Amino acid sequence: MSCLPEFFWRDRRHAGKRLARYVLLCLVVLGGCVGGLLAEPHTPHGRAPEAQPRFAISFGSEMSATPLDGRVYVVISTTNDPEPRFQILEEEAKSQQIFGADVDGLAPGQNAIIADDALGYPVANFRNVPAGDYWVQGVFNKYTTFHRADGHTVKLPMDEGEGQHWDSKPGNFYSVPERMHIDPASGATLQIHLTKVVAPIQPAKDTEWVKHIRMKSEALTKFWGRPMYVGAIVVIPEGWASHPNAHYPLVVDHGHFPHDFNGFRTTPPGPDLSGNSLERAQSQFKFYQDWTTGKLPHMLLLLVQHANPYYDDSYAVDSANVGPYGEAINRELIPYVEKEFRGIGQGWARATYGGSTGGWETLATQIFYPDDFNGAWGACPDPVDFHAYQTVNIYEDKNAYWSIGPFGRVAQPEMRTPPGIVLATTEGTNQWELVLGTHGRSGEQWDIWQAVFSPVGADGYPAEIWDQRTGVINHEVAEYWRQHYDLTAIMQRDWKTLGPKLVGKLHVMVGTADTFFLDHAVHLMQASMEGSANPHYVPDFDYGVDQPHCYTGPPGSTTREGGMTFTQRVMKASEAWMLKTAPRGADTTSWRY
Repeated sequence: MSCLPEFFWRDRRHAGKRLARYVLLCLVVLGGCVGGLLAEPHTPHGRAPEAQPRFAISFGSEMSATPLDGRVYVVISTTNDPEPRFQILEEEAKSQQIFGADVDGLAPGQNAIIADDALGYPVANFRNVPAGDYWVQGVFNKYTTFHRADGHTVKLPMDEGEGQHWDSKPGNFYSVPERMHIDPASGATLQIHLTKVVAPIQPAKDTEWVKHIRMKSEALTKFWGRPMYVGAIVVIPEGWASHPNAHYPLVVDHGHFPHDFNGFRTTPPGPDLSGNSLERAQSQFKFYQDWTTGKLPHMLLLLVQHANPYYDDSYAVDSANVGPYGEAINRELIPYVEKEFRGIGQGWARATYGGSTGGWETLATQIFYPDDFNGAWGACPDPVDFHAYQTVNIYEDKNAYWSIGPFGRVAQPEMRTPPGIVLATTEGTNQWELVLGTHGRSGEQWDIWQAVFSPVGADGYPAEIWDQRTGVINHEVAEYWRQHYDLTAIMQRDWKTLGPKLVGKLHVMVGTADTFFLDHAVHLMQASMEGSANPHYVPDFDYGVDQPHCYTGPPGSTTREGGMTFTQRVMKASEAWMLKTAPRGADTTSWRY
C-alpha cells in the first residue's frame, strides 16, 4: 500500500491508475485447476466438455513476429470513458468486468481462447454476466522469462518504467474498444484483434533541483539472471553548487514507484484552481519557496525507484522471491548517491520516512539496518504485526476470507470508509488479483506481500500464505513470515541486541479509521513495546482520531492536511535528532550554512 505525494489514498491505485485494474483468472483446466491457456490450435487437455470458447484474442505479425508469453484479458464495460481497461477497480460494486487467461508461445495470427469456465471479476462466472450491449476491450500483458540464480525459471511481467501497471505498461498490446452484444445463453465466440501498443514512457528530465539516476545493481542482476536496475530521484539542497566543501545528511523517502519528484511546484497556482487542488498547489509552491531559500535543513532528499517483476515496489528488503533489494538499495544505491552528491555517508546522518508501503519499508529499514539509519518516521504502515494482517490473524485464523462460527460465517472486510462502510472484502480483492495474474503475478497488494514475505514454492513462484480460491491459511508459511518479516515479532525476539540501537529512532502514525485496517497492527506493536525491557523503550505513536489511510500527523490534523507537510516536518525533526546524537567529531557544520 502507499500514499501518493498528496498522501490521500493508498497507492495501490497509484494516481488513479491502480484503481483501474481487475484482470481475470486463468482458464480452468485439468479437473478444475488453474492452468495456462494454450493457443487456439491446441485444445487444453481435460477441459470440461460444457466449456465453450467465448472470446478469441489475436495479434498480427506487425505487432510481433515471434510467439509471446503472457496473460490476455477481456474487459467488459458499460461505458467507454475512460477506456474499459482503466475501469477495473478494487471496489467490487464500482468495477467493470474482466476475464483473463495465461498464454504460452502465442504466435501471430493464433487465437488465445477465453472460455466460459474462466474465472472473472467481479462476476466470477461468464454465464452470470447479464445479456446486453457492452464496450469490450482486449489487453495482452507480456511476460519475460527469468532464469534465476536459485535454479528456478519463472515468467513474469517486466516493469517498463510505468511502475508495474498491466493496463498502461509500455509494449503491451490492446484493442480499440468495440460495442458488442454479449449473451451467455448464445454460443457465440467474439473475436478481438489487438492492434495498438502502449507507447514508451519518456524519462523524467533533470532540473536545477532534481536529478535522476539509473544504475545497474550487481546483486539483483545476479539473482534475476539478467541486467536489473534501480533508480534514484535526488533533490539537492539550496546552496549545493555554491558550497563545494559541504557534505549533507540524507533523508530517504520510501514509497511506491515515483516517475519524478512532484513535491513542489516552481510557479504559484493560477486562477483556474480551486478547493483541494488549489490548497495542494499552494502547499507545493510554499515547499519550493522554503526549499530554495534555505528555510528547510540543507539535506539530500532521495526517492527510490525499485519497481520489479512482482510490483511497483520491492518493500526494500531482501526476499527469496523478489531478490536482494535491501542490499541493492542500502549497499549499492545509497552509497553511490552519497558519493555523487557529497553525502556525509554515515549512519548518524541518515533518516527515512514514508507512508503505507513506504511506512512499512521505513520501519523495516531502521529495524533491519539499525546502525545505518538514525530515525524512521513510518506513517500508516502496512501490517507491522501479522496477528493483524489487515483483518486476518495468519497465526491463529484458519481462513482468511471468513470469520467462521459453529453455524454461520462473516466475510472479512478489506477496505472501509471512516464511518465503517465496507467497500471491499478480503475474498473479493483476492479474486481480483487472481484474475489479474496466476502464481502471484497480479502486480497488486496481496500478491506483493506474499512475494516478499514467503519462501519460494516448488514451482519457483511464491509459496501461498493461503489458498487464493478458498482462503484456507497455510500456517507453515505463516511461521516463515513470523521469523523473517513480522516487525513486532522480530523486535521481541532480538530486543537484547536490537533494542539499544533503536531507542529514540522510531516514530509511527496511523489513523484510527485506517481505510485498510492498518491501525490494528500498530496497536499491537505499541502494546509489545510497552512491555520492552533492557532497554525499556516505547516509540512515538500518533493516532489520528477517525482519520483514514495515509494519516501522517501532526496530532489534531487530518490526513489531507498532514500529508501536505510531511516531508518538511520529517526534515526538521530528523535534523534535530541528528544534531543531538551526532558522534564526537562528526560534521555538523558544513551543511548548516
